[in-house]
Amino acid sequence: MSRIGKKPVEVLEGVTVEVNGQDVKAKGAKGELSLRIHDDVSVKMEDGVVVFAPRSTSLHAKKLYPTMRTLVNNIVIGVKEGFEKKLEIHGVGLRGNMQGNTLVMQLGFSHEVRFDIPQGVTVTVEEQTKITVTGIDKQLVGQVAAKIRGFKKPEPYKGKGIRYVGEYVARKEGKKK
Repeated sequence: MSRIGKKPVEVLEGVTVEVNGQDVKAKGAKGELSLRIHDDVSVKMEDGVVVFAPRSTSLHAKKLYPTMRTLVNNIVIGVKEGFEKKLEIHGVGLRGNMQGNTLVMQLGFSHEVRFDIPQGVTVTVEEQTKITVTGIDKQLVGQVAAKIRGFKKPEPYKGKGIRYVGEYVARKEGKKK
């Protein structure tokens, strides 16, 4: 049995969780999220915690139930505290700024890169080189941050590009004569 799957999801203070069949809804200070649990996983609310178990002894069910537990834990944390990813732009002349609901970046191309921010995510730019992505849905925050980083990944020779704060970029030695 999975160590992660066996742990119940504790409902944080200020969060209400409803389990209705295979649907789990969480409401908190930041908003509301819901999730449909896979049919091979049973979910129950017991004594203020959400408990998961595989419905059968199949390998598929055993693999799925810890994943579903983690997803429910993420929505409980998300509606209480939210999630945040920080990016930084490295390189001379590389910068970004917000224009309405669009992130506009100069990344060394002949054109500026425009990225429309999806619903449910907030993007802020400080100092033109620091980008913060926040929201209550962990998967959406991570996906938006990865898309922004994907416009100009850090290259290994000079380290220019967009990277996560604290990310290590393996540097390579340049060509020698």
